[in-house]
Amino acid sequence: MSVLVYTETENGKFKKTAFEVASYAKEVAAMMGTSVTAIAINAENATELGSYGVDKVLMVKNEKLNTFNAKAYADTLKQAADKEQAKVIIVSSSADSKFMAPILAVKLNAGYASNVVSLPESTSPFKVKRTAFSNKAFNITEITTDVKLVGVSKNSFGLKENTATASEEAFAPELNNDDFTIKVESVDKATGKVTIADADIVVSGGRGLKGPENWNMIENLAEVLGAATACSKPVSDMGWRPHSEHVGQTGKPVASNLYIAIGISGAIQHLAGINASKVKVVINNDPEAPFFKAADYGVVGDAFEVVPRLTEKLKEFKANNA
Repeated sequence: MSVLVYTETENGKFKKTAFEVASYAKEVAAMMGTSVTAIAINAENATELGSYGVDKVLMVKNEKLNTFNAKAYADTLKQAADKEQAKVIIVSSSADSKFMAPILAVKLNAGYASNVVSLPESTSPFKVKRTAFSNKAFNITEITTDVKLVGVSKNSFGLKENTATASEEAFAPELNNDDFTIKVESVDKATGKVTIADADIVVSGGRGLKGPENWNMIENLAEVLGAATACSKPVSDMGWRPHSEHVGQTGKPVASNLYIAIGISGAIQHLAGINASKVKVVINNDPEAPFFKAADYGVVGDAFEVVPRLTEKLKEFKANNA
């Protein structure tokens, strides 16, 4: 009766979130006095999961699952949970998992708590802390169903190495045509070096950049920091940047360790989408910009002067501390 954790992959490689939810599952399993079983879909190998406390990995190999399909993935996890007699299932709070989790909850007759930010306060009764009101508050949720489904917020728990020996077991779920009634015609992916979903640092630009021709400032700073690039809604609406980089309440949510906003005024919808970031730095020439009220650090100044100087100083620092 192990804790079951869904470890997401992309192109056969585990995402960073996979290691975070595995770390979380290990701690939950320790609280419950049981082991951790992971399910990996079309992963190349499971060796890395052992470094984060996973005891056993159910390896699913199925070409039909190469592209994410919420219904088929939910059915796969349901069968895995039944096989392992799992009473607690851990998933991430990625866009895919949030799409799949409600379907899985119905299949398992499970209570589902999303956006969980810490280990359960207790396992009997099972209580978890979650964000609420667009990350403006927290609540304590008690899951009273026999089976519990927990969605862990990105960067809320971190990676905890807790080495175990992960054994591998082939697992072939029985999937039928009903699982594939929705078909993916095409997939558009962001082409940046670091994706927003996996980034610890995000550098974001707004209309203060004045045009797409000035975006090299954002890219140069991001390159030095090993960060992902992002933008505000008006920037993507005007076609300066692709919609895949739009962050905010109506775009992609961001929960990075460091979020740097350049030339972004800080509309409430944008703040709601990035509020879960741990440290927020704002660079803007308007001292009355709303973003400064939400910022941990603020720089009032012309981005065209501040950002290049900041980039150069960071380059010097890295060179001297290599």
